[in-house]
Amino acid sequence: MPEQPTVTLNNRVVMPQLGFGVWQVPDDEATPAVATALATGYRSIDTAAMYRNESGVGKAIAASGIARDELFVTTKLNNDGHGREATLRAFEQSRKNLGLDYVDLYLIHWPLPAQDRYVETWQAFETLLADGVVRAIGVSNFHAPHLQRVIDESGTVPAVNQIELHPYLTQQPLREFDTRHRIATEAWSPLASGGDVLADPVITSLAEKYGKTPAQVILAWHLQLGNVVIPKSVTPARIRENFAVFDVELDPDDVVAISGLDRDGRTGPNPETFNP
Repeated sequence: MPEQPTVTLNNRVVMPQLGFGVWQVPDDEATPAVATALATGYRSIDTAAMYRNESGVGKAIAASGIARDELFVTTKLNNDGHGREATLRAFEQSRKNLGLDYVDLYLIHWPLPAQDRYVETWQAFETLLADGVVRAIGVSNFHAPHLQRVIDESGTVPAVNQIELHPYLTQQPLREFDTRHRIATEAWSPLASGGDVLADPVITSLAEKYGKTPAQVILAWHLQLGNVVIPKSVTPARIRENFAVFDVELDPDDVVAISGLDRDGRTGPNPETFNP
């Protein structure tokens, strides 16, 4: 198995830099997909209560035979779980679904600013961290003002901020904020959706240059920027392909060229206005 790059979070927990995501994967398909990922060598798995596949993920983990301390498991609070008591209940349900004694990383999935409960929710996350049932706590889809308020009102800096991030949405100002505050930036939808990024002439020319697929070039770009990245697939060949990126080292000019593709091309909801 190739040596995998890691990032050390601001509370000294070590996280694999490349993980496996299961967004939009049905529960019954999550089990074989995660099993394939674990057999391939992935040791970080990212799920969420919203995905409704925590049980399937947990079954694959239980059947893998891999020691628990060799795995890094992330899940996220559903949008109906904001507020202290609701958060604590929701976490227990996620832990039960996964069949785990603890979760490595727990994230607030969306800030939901219209509800204005994410600080109270974050304080419940601090309780979970203090109780030892999570090893690190973080957020997802938080912009700089949301992050700053959490930091100012709690004194605890999130370990991770998981955001939509790909060559058409590089999020440079937000990544710079994260870096200044020692928050690891994690990319969801790292290859974007719809295939446009994969077909971009800059990406395809670099794929030819390095003898890699467009997806592998983009994943290498993420890794060289320092992003944590969680590609997802249910296709075994693609799962293995996405893992075969540790031997790629892009020239600095090529990293800059990919970053230059930014067009603020958000494909998911805008966290400022997303309030389901």
